[in-house]
Amino acid sequence: MTLTPAPTPVATALELVAARPFVALTGAGMSTDSGIPDYRGPSSPARMPMTFSEFVSGPGAQQRYWARSHLGWSRMRRATPNAGHRALAALEAAGRQRLLITQNVDGLHEAAGSRAVCALHGRIADVVCLDCRAQSSRAALHRRLGELNPGWGERHADVEVRPDGDVDLDDTAGFVVPGCAACGGVLKPDVVFFGENVPKPRVERCYAAVDALDPDADLLLVLGSSLTVMSGFRFVRRATKQGVPVVVVNRGATRADELKIEKVEAGTTEFLTTLATTAPSELSGGGSAPAE
Repeated sequence: MTLTPAPTPVATALELVAARPFVALTGAGMSTDSGIPDYRGPSSPARMPMTFSEFVSGPGAQQRYWARSHLGWSRMRRATPNAGHRALAALEAAGRQRLLITQNVDGLHEAAGSRAVCALHGRIADVVCLDCRAQSSRAALHRRLGELNPGWGERHADVEVRPDGDVDLDDTAGFVVPGCAACGGVLKPDVVFFGENVPKPRVERCYAAVDALDPDADLLLVLGSSLTVMSGFRFVRRATKQGVPVVVVNRGATRADELKIEKVEAGTTEFLTTLATTAPSELSGGGSAPAE
């Protein structure tokens, strides 16, 4: 039987987070207010991203991926940080956030000014060659794809964009995919696909940040993630095993609901802007701000 934690009032969670420095873990729900849909929100349709094994299965799969992703990137690159992204950057600048672990690939945390960021799944703005491992920019590839496929965007202007920059489109026949400019090899966005492993140095950096949290003074703050994917959930599980308080701000069920957490049914933007613009003493009704 699945246990659902009793909702924690927003005011109670704000007071708890305000009193402690934290490590943040963010998911797709952080970017919905920037116009990027999430995968598992309460009203989100079922979506299955392309897996790594499918992508490397041959030119047909790569054509399907890049034809759709070319459309998605046209819109995704225009997304801008929302107030929640900016609030986290302000909390970092104030010394209240120690590390930001994000499962998102949109780069909006960095665009908002966050500096201590571990992009767990990479960034959609980067491209890597699977043969020679040369790295290049997505903007440069976007220009090449546009030149090779004139009018593609105009013919498919009404497609729905997904959180990873993919879109809903079945017919991709005729789309031309270039090879690596250096060696002619297969190009892939430098992000972790389903079926791939997160690079070990990133995982170790995140574990180290969680392990450094003091159960009596710090906490882990999860924002806009259902934690369905193990790459993020493992840090929550690690924190709870070590007795570190965990606050999850998310609309809808999460994989952590059976763990000992404080669950807040609220939007991340509203929660974070209140947290960043209210002095800790105001939220707690007195006392001083936590030591930095």
